[in-house]
Amino acid sequence: MFILELLGETLFQFAVVIAVFLVLTLVGDFIYKLLKNRYFNTIDLNDYLPEDEIHSLKQIFYLIMMALCVVNIFYSFAGEGIDVFYFLAIFDIALSLYFAITLDKSSLKNKILWLLLIPYGALHLLLFNVDLIIILDLIHVLVFIYFAKLNFDKFMEYTHSNGLGVTIVLLFVIIFVSFFITQYAERVNALDSLVMISNEFTGNGYGIFGETILGKLNSLLLVWAGYVISGVSAATLTAAILRRHFKKRFAELEKLIEGVDE
Repeated sequence: MFILELLGETLFQFAVVIAVFLVLTLVGDFIYKLLKNRYFNTIDLNDYLPEDEIHSLKQIFYLIMMALCVVNIFYSFAGEGIDVFYFLAIFDIALSLYFAITLDKSSLKNKILWLLLIPYGALHLLLFNVDLIIILDLIHVLVFIYFAKLNFDKFMEYTHSNGLGVTIVLLFVIIFVSFFITQYAERVNALDSLVMISNEFTGNGYGIFGETILGKLNSLLLVWAGYVISGVSAATLTAAILRRHFKKRFAELEKLIEGVDE
């Protein structure tokens, strides 16, 4: 009798988890399509950024998504304190939700992939305060290995099709390896390690800014947003100066050619 009650409760929890993730996916799909139709399709990045900068940002995006998958795999069954453990659960849910939203769910294969994407363990922890590791979590890890490889393949395809270099991979590997080295050398958790290497890499020091998880996330946002925007601003300014210079020279050349013709 007790086993039947336990089984019934477990099945009920799984049904709730699937229903919650389905609702989140539907809401996310609606918001994503709304933003895409209203903003993404009407904005041309070439009007705001140099072409080389756009290529670099797209390369970085694929590498970041691949790295996030690897980090999520690494911390799938590891917790370093209750606060960080809950943060990792939220991170798993958010990343799974992103792939679920951007996944083309018209084919049967991708529908099954969506079902395997559901972060059963993380949602169980947040909804029922139950920490369990099940076979579905192992499959969940395999799915993220698939998405990590998929994003790396996209990176390589985009790089080769546009004739770009892969030097950025070396920089990315250095940051990624430093993330783990800092964590274990300094004996800090994953979030603190990320904040520390971000501050060090961008020249802001080696400290941790913020005492709470939200404060540390805000620190990361400020550090990397400032770093990217400063790089984009420098590239845009350089491109604008060069454009003005060569436009002036072309105008002088046209006048010279017209004078010769006359």
